[in-house]
Amino acid sequence: MLSLRFFFFFFILAGKSSCLFVGRRDQRGQVEAVRADVPLASSLPGLVSTRVTPEGETVAMNTQQMEQMGQYKITVWEEENFQGKRCEFMLECQNIMERGFNKIRSIKVENGPWVGYEYPEFQGQQFILEKGDYPRYEAWSGNSSYRTEHMLSFRPIKCANHSDSKVTLYECEDFQGRKFEMCDDYPSLQAMGWCSKEVPSIKVNSGAWVAYQFPGYRGYQYILERDRHQGEYRNYNEFSTQAHTNQVQSIRRIQH
Repeated sequence: MLSLRFFFFFFILAGKSSCLFVGRRDQRGQVEAVRADVPLASSLPGLVSTRVTPEGETVAMNTQQMEQMGQYKITVWEEENFQGKRCEFMLECQNIMERGFNKIRSIKVENGPWVGYEYPEFQGQQFILEKGDYPRYEAWSGNSSYRTEHMLSFRPIKCANHSDSKVTLYECEDFQGRKFEMCDDYPSLQAMGWCSKEVPSIKVNSGAWVAYQFPGYRGYQYILERDRHQGEYRNYNEFSTQAHTNQVQSIRRIQH
């Protein structure tokens, strides 16, 4: 029997979904799979990590990247109140149905902020998911313009920094007209001096923000991030795939 030198793990992306594999390598360098779909085991000695893209390219992950990945963790259940089938994620999920789920009915966010989407491929209405428990869909859909039980994809928000966030609102599209810079949460933009119910363009200078259609953090949610679109949202169509208006009346920093 050949002795086993060390363990390794890697991600296999099958189509749009990913699976964590743990295995080990013998003296001849041959690989033996030990267990699939297991939690990140950073305490194992000699860990080597690679990620295989859908195109078949192998991408190495160093220790720092693995530690950063551990900053984000979300668990989803198929039934309300954390019942039924469950699955943990540390990376984005483009389609939960590819994991054998029909829907997501409850969620626990353990690490990092996330954004959920109504449809696969990060499409449709957006839902901010900060650290905490969401036993029913009302907990994340909140006071949206229309409530939906659908959440079929989600991803971590990696640029959120509550203590260092800055955003600029503009009176016209393409960052034209009067502008207003802010570094704090505003449950009512009109109350703080913004003279319109509309915000035609937004530039995120730092951090990540969630803008709402109505005052009091109600209505459609728009996740605005410094590391997406280079932080530039030139018109309301770039706020979200489901945005039908440039109406924005409250905005706040995303908690991390």
